[in-house]
Amino acid sequence: MEDYITRAEHEEFCKRIADEDRRQNRRLEILEETTGQISSLASSVEKLAINMQNMVKAQEQQGKRLEILESRDGEMWRKVTGHVLTVVIGIVVGYLFTRVGM
Repeated sequence: MEDYITRAEHEEFCKRIADEDRRQNRRLEILEETTGQISSLASSVEKLAINMQNMVKAQEQQGKRLEILESRDGEMWRKVTGHVLTVVIGIVVGYLFTRVGM
């Protein structure tokens, strides 16, 4: 009879097993939730990286367009100064020619 356990011991063992099962199941549920959250976060990070790449491309294009616009103003200014300088030189040369009598 020594190999047998009592009914009370068996029920206590079953209760402990059931408690352990519930605990393990709860841990698995938490792990599944956490895995889902990590997966969602990874997807969000991937979308964010794609958006950042698109923003960088757009910024580069805007930078190029801004450079073109800025250089247009510089070219206009150089043209205007060139024309003003030409007029001033023309006036001086004309004045000199009229003084010399030509």
